[in-house]
Amino acid sequence: MFSVFFESFRIALTSILSNKSRSILTALGIIIGVLSVTLMGTLISGLDKGFDKSMAFLGKDIFSISRWEWFGDTEWWEVRNRPRMRLEYVDVIKEKSSYAEAVAPVMQRGAVLSNGDLSTAGTQIFGTNTDYMSTITANIARGRFFTEGEDRSGSRVTIIGNDIAENLFVNQDPIGEYLKIDGIKFRVIGIMEKQGKFLGLFSVDNQAIIPVGTSVRLFSRRGFIRISVKVPPENIVEAKDELYGIMRQTRGLKPSEKDDFAINQTEAFERQYNQIKFAIGGTGIFITILSLVVGGIGIMNIMFVSVQERTKEIGVRKAIGATKNMILTQFLMEAITICLIGGVIGLTMASGLSFIINKFFPSTMPIWLALTSILLSVLVGVLSGVVPSYRAARLDPIDALRYE
Repeated sequence: MFSVFFESFRIALTSILSNKSRSILTALGIIIGVLSVTLMGTLISGLDKGFDKSMAFLGKDIFSISRWEWFGDTEWWEVRNRPRMRLEYVDVIKEKSSYAEAVAPVMQRGAVLSNGDLSTAGTQIFGTNTDYMSTITANIARGRFFTEGEDRSGSRVTIIGNDIAENLFVNQDPIGEYLKIDGIKFRVIGIMEKQGKFLGLFSVDNQAIIPVGTSVRLFSRRGFIRISVKVPPENIVEAKDELYGIMRQTRGLKPSEKDDFAINQTEAFERQYNQIKFAIGGTGIFITILSLVVGGIGIMNIMFVSVQERTKEIGVRKAIGATKNMILTQFLMEAITICLIGGVIGLTMASGLSFIINKFFPSTMPIWLALTSILLSVLVGVLSGVVPSYRAARLDPIDALRYE
């Protein structure tokens, strides 16, 4: 059995190599199909890892209360006219909520940080309280966070992100040194651990944290304000309902009035992400199916031509004792080999492209995806080669020998 298999493979490979150009053109549909399905799977796999990392940064048990919804169909002008969040809400939530483990205001605004001739661009400043570190998953790599006393007194101290430390303090330990935030001098007391980019879009390491008391005193109430609330993971649903009631009561809303605030959580990102992933996956699957169908039809057509060209050869083989199964195996193996070569070429191209893409966007190729691509190409070879192979196996040896 194995000898028949290897002999059929040898004959198929000889036939393919004797018509290299035709074989490559025939396998082009398979190459495109495997390339598209592999790149699609690689992209989605990379997106999944990047998304999970970003969601871990936000925390599934963290609520972000603001007047803006992360995702929604509310008109922009309506959201824009909602009353701003107030710092007093922090004390109200702490007092009335039975689930809130940490409540931190976040006054966010853009600013320019500088140290001598060096400066940063696109930096975000977060004015918050001592509960802030409990509402995020990152830690301080070096130094410390500010104290309640420093917050109450409005001390000019800051904790900076890894990017700022590297860009403004080259070959220098930033702890204890001074930098300027919009021209105002601050002392660096801590450095956040490196976190990377959020959803691959912007760096989380280009930020600085200051006491909320300092932010109010120096920068007034300019910028975006939200309230982060950490709750027990096992009570997320109950905590959200409780916060919803507290916020409606605090905002003075009547039962008939619509919400003028939003309680955001990672679930909103997950819904949007799944929609995007479904769209990417659906497009990739459509292109893959179309390419494989076209490639399979092309291979079937070439196999019919090959059977016709080698009719006399088939007659000779049958005359010297070749069985129908041997002829069937020979031509089926040829179709499978063409598809297998196309699959390997497509997979090789996808590996190279994914390596390049990974330099700009997270992408990984799982082993199961590579194996699935190869198995898919073999399946196309079987389906596209079975009919021409069956036709070759059924040829009458006398008629085949007479064929011109």
